[in-house]
Amino acid sequence: MSTESAAEKSAVNGIRTALGVGGVLAVLAGLFIVFQPQNAAFVVTIVIAIYAIAAGIVYAGLGIFSRNKGGWARLGHIALGILFVIAGVVALVNLQQATAWLAVFVVILVGIMWIIEGIVALSTLGDAASKGWSIFFAIISLIAGLYLVFSPLWGAVVLWWILGIALVVLGIINIVRAFTFGKKDL
Repeated sequence: MSTESAAEKSAVNGIRTALGVGGVLAVLAGLFIVFQPQNAAFVVTIVIAIYAIAAGIVYAGLGIFSRNKGGWARLGHIALGILFVIAGVVALVNLQQATAWLAVFVVILVGIMWIIEGIVALSTLGDAASKGWSIFFAIISLIAGLYLVFSPLWGAVVLWWILGIALVVLGIINIVRAFTFGKKDL
């Protein structure tokens, strides 16, 4: 076996391993979301809260210990750091409310993006190769966006379940890809 062939086989094995591990993790995360949606949402909120606290400490540290920044920049970093730490601590102390607020915030944000996407699709109708598909896409996008904006709690439940199911399906596909990737070349 040549060095080039061994390197190619090693690269293929690395890709197969990454696909398999990623697939298994996606399936596990998807099953966690599907069968324990509230606990999964709590975990996501906890991760974001811990990130906020860590980022807050970094920002405050930058403001306190930076010698090359001006006074206002240092004060801004310290203030931002304090806000991040407070937000993270409040989220951890009020986990249920923070999780609900985060879900509603994300759903409304997605809803607004879908509404804008539908409007953009309609505004570029003159340049579209298929006006029918563009109009169909715009209508679906607008309806879905408005639904999420005006019914964010139900939208959060539906999007969360779709995410869980999608992770399971995509994870299974990646596991299959891990077993079949590079077979014709080896």
